[in-house]
Amino acid sequence: MAGAGPAQSSPSSTSYSGSARLILAELGRVRVVATRPEVPGYQRDQFGQTWTDDHDGRGGHNGCDTRNDVLAEQLAAVRYRSKSRCVVVAGTLATDPYTGRHIEFRKAAAAKVQIDHVYPLARAWDMGAAGWPKQRRVDFANDETANLLAVDGPANASKGDDGPGEWLPINRGYRCTYVLRYLQVARKYALPITTADRDTARAITRSCP
Repeated sequence: MAGAGPAQSSPSSTSYSGSARLILAELGRVRVVATRPEVPGYQRDQFGQTWTDDHDGRGGHNGCDTRNDVLAEQLAAVRYRSKSRCVVVAGTLATDPYTGRHIEFRKAAAAKVQIDHVYPLARAWDMGAAGWPKQRRVDFANDETANLLAVDGPANASKGDDGPGEWLPINRGYRCTYVLRYLQVARKYALPITTADRDTARAITRSCP
């Protein structure tokens, strides 16, 4: 049934406010490695079926896939497919975190808004997830609370599987929050960061609140 979605939850909400103090604190809690290793064997399905509902985090086992859960939470003015409580067909990304743009989402042009893994899957595989149990990888890939953001599609494509040491959002107002989220995900899942990530995080604090 069509209807309005929940109030928009801003990706820059209080728990992810990218202050210099919080970034420096997180840097003290994560392990740093010189460079990203290359671990063979990565495939997307190593992290489960794409956007599976079969995970143990928020939104798991609710009958809706993770992509639609994230769209429903992070877009405003959400509309659903007729007779469906899951499939988001329209909404508004009021301020895209990565570009600062206002984006109108329509399912017919779904690639305009993509769901980004702040700490990318391929990167996580190389940094330790290759040795995790399968369910932990599934939970990581569908962690709506920490690791997933609705963002501009082309910006997400430009990021690829880079970390902050190689890529930062063109929206300078979100860079501090992005770096903090990346570090928080790294700590939550005991994933290391590279020296380039660390150096960028340190440097970015000069422009953070």
